[in-house]
Parts: sequence; structure tokens; C-alpha cells
Amino acid sequence: MATEYFDVLIIGAGLSGIGAACHLKKECPGKSFAILEGRDASGGTWDLFRYPGIRSDSDMFTLGYEFKPWTNKKGIADGADIRNYIREASRENNVDPHIRYGHKVKAARWSSDNATWTLDVELADGSKKEYCCNFLLSCTGYYSYEEGFTPEFEGRDDFKGQVIHPQQWPEDLDYVGKRVVVIGSGATAVTLIPSMTDKAAHVTMLQRSPSYVLSVPQQDAMVALLRKILPQKLAYRIIRGRNVSITLGLYRFCKRFPNAARKLLQWTVKKQLPADFDMKHFTPKYAPWDERLCAVPEGDMFKVIKQGKASVVTDHIDRFIDNGIQLKSGQKLEADIIITATGLKVQMLGNMQVTIDGEPLKPSTKMSYRGVMFEDLPNMGMVFGYTNASWTLKADLISSYVCRLLKHMDEKGVRQVTPRNHNASIKRLPFINMQSGYISRVKDQIPQQGDERPWKLYQNYFLDMTLLKMASMDDPSLEYANPVIRENTAASGAV
Repeated sequence: MATEYFDVLIIGAGLSGIGAACHLKKECPGKSFAILEGRDASGGTWDLFRYPGIRSDSDMFTLGYEFKPWTNKKGIADGADIRNYIREASRENNVDPHIRYGHKVKAARWSSDNATWTLDVELADGSKKEYCCNFLLSCTGYYSYEEGFTPEFEGRDDFKGQVIHPQQWPEDLDYVGKRVVVIGSGATAVTLIPSMTDKAAHVTMLQRSPSYVLSVPQQDAMVALLRKILPQKLAYRIIRGRNVSITLGLYRFCKRFPNAARKLLQWTVKKQLPADFDMKHFTPKYAPWDERLCAVPEGDMFKVIKQGKASVVTDHIDRFIDNGIQLKSGQKLEADIIITATGLKVQMLGNMQVTIDGEPLKPSTKMSYRGVMFEDLPNMGMVFGYTNASWTLKADLISSYVCRLLKHMDEKGVRQVTPRNHNASIKRLPFINMQSGYISRVKDQIPQQGDERPWKLYQNYFLDMTLLKMASMDDPSLEYANPVIRENTAASGAV
């Protein structure tokens, strides 16, 4: 079996993987690397999802890379614009030649004998190949690209229309004049509903429980002004910092004053809906930011509800019937198309099998070190963004930290680094502290965090920026080793 060696292997050519490669090119130009991408295109999420209206619910001044200003007028961008932005960054930084498409990583095996990862890769044609590297960086996101999560609905086969999950959206779907029911109340649902009302006869959002929905501006007068009077990079940096501050401030307000935050969010929604609208449909039982807030640009979903093109039903599904859905309340929702915007299948590390010197890794037993590496796992990082802010803010910090670490290892003349926990009293906590259904379903499969540094995750960009950029590479929690040199020295009889 053919084997190729690189200093660094990146798994995934999405927003995180392309960003990590750009950082490597700039900060570690002497390192050889490749990106292994299971699909036949780059862009990750922003190439995979093709449903109507697909967009980010984070502004592009914070979802964009720190090294590449977002120049589009729209603050909330659609999927195609984000995909083009990612690919443009790849071209500008000469990353494209490093991407190996149709390369799905099935397993990763660490050997302490030579400080090397060996990856078992399945190619698009079904053949196998091995890749080796000294440092492995997982940029696979947090969900399965193969399929989304859809609950078992009784009577599904009785329904005569189409049932579609947004992750497998048909290119040729005709919904002109059709009655559409979207099951779900998250970001995907609130995106689909206003986007489908231009052609559908009517769109109904069927939710088991409401979510918090926040209207955000599509364009910003301050952005336009700064772009006129300042250089592009400086304007981008100022806008980025301002938007991070606003998002973090809202998050802290919600966490510290949940009742006041609930009333404020409810008020902003109510004033955009008809006077007789039943606000129970936008009154969640949980506190703000126990789950991620859903953003709608310019209140587009509220507008189509007010126009009568869309409606919201809060109820539980009893079963599917031939012409729609029977609810437990006795109400029937007639539908020609049912869309199950019911979430993602969460998986860590791209679902690859990881072993360390022959022992299988159990991610749920390991704490995250600074949100970058894992306890007792050598030479491996994972890019995992924020849950309360834009993903890329943390992705940029992690990629830069990894570059610093690689350079420090070269300076020390070592090939292996492993985070070790020496604090027996540290309290172990969930890696993701949210109540979202897609997280709750896999809480026994995801890693942990600690309640003290350097094992604690803060969900705070400004604090992380300080901690990661200023962190000592000689942290006592980092164990450096050089097994190849040690073994060679022993074998030669040198003292």
C-alpha cells in the first residue's frame, strides 16, 4: 500500500480546514502539509447544504477569517457567498494544490516509537491508501456529512407526498403552489420558512417547543462609513471587534439577567408580529442562551407570518397521515411536502477510529486542553468553534496556537507533545454546556472540559485571544518527548 508522509495533515477542507492551511502557509512556511477531504469539493457546510435561503446566522465580519476582510455589503451572507469566500481564501494563499479530494479518513493510529500518525484513507474509487504525519489537525466540524437526524415518525410510509431532510435537499424540488410543513424551530427552520413562501402556497413551521429568534440588520451604516474613510483591513478589524463585543455583551446579559433578557427578546419579536398573534409560539421554556439564539435578517420570518404566507404551530406529532400530519391535540396539518429540519447527527473527529499505541481512544473520557488538544493524546489538535459566537473566531485562534506549538517543538528539537493532567482534584464538566437536543443525544460521546485552566473552556473570544496567544509553550501540562532520538541514543550505547 502506497504511503505518503507530511509534517502536518489536516482533515477537512471546509471553513476550518482551509483557514488552518492558510495559517500554516503564513506562520510555518517550512512545514509540508496536505488536506484530506472526503467529498469532491471544498467549502464544508457551505457546499454541502443547498436548501433555499441557506445562510449563516453569524455576521461575516466575525465568521470571516481574521486575515481576509469580508468586503460584501451583506453582513449576513448566504451559503454561496460564504463558499466563494472560503475558496477565494484558498486560492489567494495557494492552498488548492494541497487538497486531496475524495480522501475519507477511516482511522488514525499513533505510534510513540516514531512519533508518527498513520491514517487509513478510503479513496473515492474504493481503494485504500496510507498517509503518515507528525502532527494531525482535525477540522471535521461536529456533525455527520452522510445524513442528518430524523426521528422515527409513525405512519411515515402512509404520507403520499415528499419527506425531505435539509441536508439531502433535491436540486430539482418543485414546491410551487405546494403546502409545506417544516418540522423544527432552529436555525434551519427559520431560514427555510421565509425563503419558500415566494413559491409555496403556504409554509407552516411545526415545532414541539419554541426557540428564541432575534432579528438582525442585513446592512450596517457604520460599516459603510468605516469602509469609506479607512483602509479595508483596518475597517474590517474595527467592525470585527465591535461585533464580537456586541455578541459577547448580549450573551453575558442573557446569562446574568435571564428574566430581563427573556422579556427584551419577547418584546422585539412581538412588535414585528400581528397584534393578535399568540406569543406562546415564541416563548421558550428555557432561559436565553441555554440553546443557541436563531437570527433572522431584517426580521424576514416575522414579515411572512404577518403577510399570512407562513404560520407557526406548537404541538406534538401523533403520526403522519396520507395528506399531512395528525397532531396529538387533534388538529391536522395538510401538506404536500414535509421538511424534517430536526437537526444534525453529532460526531467528533469525523467519526474516524483513533488509537494510541494500539489502545482505542475514548473521547468522552478525555478533557480538552485549551480547547485545542486532548488529554493524553499526542500531536493532535481539533478545531472546534464557539457555540455562543462565530465559529471562525475560535478556529483562527486554534490554528495560530497550533502553529506556535509546532515552531516551539522545532526550537526544542522534539517530535512529540502530549497534554497531561496533574491535578487529581479537577472537576470534569461537559465539553459543550448547552441543552440543545442534538447535543443531549450524544453527551456520552463527546469530550469533557475541566473547571480550571488550562482545561476550562470560556466561550469568550477576548479572554481566549489572551490565553492562547500569550500562553507559555512550556506549560507544565504539556509533556514533550523525543522517542526517536531517545531510542537511537540508547541503541548506540551513549550516556
